[in-house]
Amino acid sequence: MAVHSLLRAVADDTTISIMGEHIERRRRFGAEVDATGVDFRLSAPRCRNVNLILESEAGRLVPMERSGRGEFSAFVPGLRAGALYRFLLDDDRVPYPDPVSRFQPEGPHGPSQVVDPTRYEWHDGAHGGVHLEGQVLYELHIGTFTPEGTFLAAARELAALAELGITTIEVMPVADFPGRFGWGYDGVCLYAPSRLYGTPDDFRRFVDDAHRVGLGVVLDVVYNHFGPDGCYLTRFSDSFFAKEKNEWGHALNFDREGAQEVRAFFTENAAYWIDEFHLDGLRLDATQEMHDTSETHVVTEIVRAARAAAGRRSIVVFAENEPQHSHFAQAPEQGGKGVDGLWNDDFHHTAFVAATGHREAYYSDTQGTPQELVSAVRWGFLFQGQRYAWQGKSRGEPALDLPAKSFVTYLENHDQVANSAFGRRLHQLTSPGRARALMVLLLLAPATPLLFQGQEFDASTPFLFFADHGEELAALVVAGRAEMLGQFPSVRDEGIRRRLVNPASPDAFERSKLDPRERATKKETTSLVRSLLALRRTDPVFRAQRADRLHGAVLGDEAFLLRYLGESGDDRLVLVNLGRDLDVRHAAEPLLAAPRGRQWTRLFSSESPEFGGAGTPPLDAYEHLRLHGHSALVLTASPSGG
Repeated sequence: MAVHSLLRAVADDTTISIMGEHIERRRRFGAEVDATGVDFRLSAPRCRNVNLILESEAGRLVPMERSGRGEFSAFVPGLRAGALYRFLLDDDRVPYPDPVSRFQPEGPHGPSQVVDPTRYEWHDGAHGGVHLEGQVLYELHIGTFTPEGTFLAAARELAALAELGITTIEVMPVADFPGRFGWGYDGVCLYAPSRLYGTPDDFRRFVDDAHRVGLGVVLDVVYNHFGPDGCYLTRFSDSFFAKEKNEWGHALNFDREGAQEVRAFFTENAAYWIDEFHLDGLRLDATQEMHDTSETHVVTEIVRAARAAAGRRSIVVFAENEPQHSHFAQAPEQGGKGVDGLWNDDFHHTAFVAATGHREAYYSDTQGTPQELVSAVRWGFLFQGQRYAWQGKSRGEPALDLPAKSFVTYLENHDQVANSAFGRRLHQLTSPGRARALMVLLLLAPATPLLFQGQEFDASTPFLFFADHGEELAALVVAGRAEMLGQFPSVRDEGIRRRLVNPASPDAFERSKLDPRERATKKETTSLVRSLLALRRTDPVFRAQRADRLHGAVLGDEAFLLRYLGESGDDRLVLVNLGRDLDVRHAAEPLLAAPRGRQWTRLFSSESPEFGGAGTPPLDAYEHLRLHGHSALVLTASPSGG
């Protein structure tokens, strides 16, 4: 065994020679299985001695050999997948899990389990990956998407989402975290799918089933901080954290001494998810908190690693970036970070204000006017360097050159639904007609649209913030949540505060679960979404996603139009009226005029009774064009007399 360990310790790549044979390692570190046993590698530069504890073999200790680079290795003949293990570090008698464990069956504080990622038999050989064009995203949280809250239960709903017109699922973080429930953004075992949702092979089956019905799967990953409970990285290395703070505590060290080790941890993690789970991309959480002054930003390296792991498959990488640094979506050779798309909060904020009239806190810099909505559809971010009064500084960077598909737009997502007192959905905060009209705007706009779980059937269940921590941390979470909500003056009302749900309460988690009976019985909004996505998919003008061939105009205090230029006069007109009935037959607006030799005919109406609307008057000619209040109308330019 000493010879095996020595050869492993000096290997510079992932092919390890043992007595003339070769073990192909998928990862540099962690537990790797082959026909003869399990090979363990650990990066622990702050340690002098490490012992491997085989907990599934009555706690047998196996000394690990150290190389000069702070890497430890041991080979255990005959050991198989499923074995449980931890590490003893120097004189510390507390055993620690593997920092790159593929599974934690008892959670982050328990032993790691040896996993053979090659055991699962994939059936997605014909799946070629995902391209940005034409995508319709659907964000879901595994724990609340079904009553069971598991990968396998969620997989049963995938065919229905594909039939609806969804193209790619975006899964909220699954990296393991302590407790019985949580959003996943406090993950500490970044290589281990949470045991709360099933096994690693269950997650593989979820992805495989998605590919079988024609859906892609993107995973939300958190590379800006670790959760406050269960992160043992400082016991293995002194390099992971910087002295500077970010929003969640100490920032990660991407550009100081020892940063290469940290950067490799995250770039290899990105490659791991793409490689071993056949994922179609990643969503990078809060990239503004990934501070890096290196010549090549760590986000660029993460994107490159993910694409390399995909091989010939096409993948997509999205980024959340609150300050709206648009250069993240530019190519590295143009000074960008190379991501495919950016979440667009500006679209959400102006749509929310238009729907509800409320302009508190971070909504205060948008007014929900028709012009804002037109600009958000045409140009993406509303703030591209102007002063943002709420933050007292400028917001955004120029983004006029980014294609529309690079902006991910939404009316709901996990943050925006939960960033309220009671986690209410948009349709519960506005009129049914306004909600339908804004859905038309979202799903026919040239950007990449995202729906949040349950939005497709107007779920009545809330989506609350929930996190199960120990008593001390739970108190801090409650205080932090109260502080966050305190930015909204309406939530400072004592009566409201008394009704807030404790994030640490199981009730917050259970109430956030979708009701499967609603999915089966609430048909009107589902029909609306299905019809709009079919139009988006089949109509050549909407399918093109050409914001550069789109013009808009304000028609009234709460009404506007979008003119989509097709080929040879084959235009589309989307009219949105969020106010009272409006007669536009005498409007001095050239975009209302039909192209030469054509006339407007109705293509779609949000007021169709099929969608729960009150019906739309016949459209005989342009002279009779009247917009119902709280509605959207889609017209097509048909040959005159046709």
